[in-house]
Amino acid sequence: VQLQASGGGLVQAGGSLRLSCAASGRTFSSFVMGWFRQAPGKEREFVGSISSGGTTTYYAESVKGRFTISRGVARNTVYLQMNSLKPEDTAVYYCSATKSSSIVVTDEEYDYWGQGTLVTVSS
Repeated sequence: VQLQASGGGLVQAGGSLRLSCAASGRTFSSFVMGWFRQAPGKEREFVGSISSGGTTTYYAESVKGRFTISRGVARNTVYLQMNSLKPEDTAVYYCSATKSSSIVVTDEEYDYWGQGTLVTVSS
């Protein structure tokens, strides 16, 4: 069972990146999926989450209106579209999956984690 996050990189402030999270080893189409991030010296924080059906999303206030989470057609891939990036968005971004039937926002409630992908936003 593995979640593989990709798409990180270096971008200037105001730019965009799209992160991908691909699942392997089992299907995650029935799982709620989430994105978290951890900046240097800070605790991991919730970014956003999407329901298993892909119809419901929930975002942290700090990214609302700038970030969008979506699921692929097979619902086993999740994307994080990040627009209007700011230097404070710099962090390692992790995708995760929870067996919860509803969207949850704390990392303790997520059961599977990817390895993380680094996003660096320069000013």
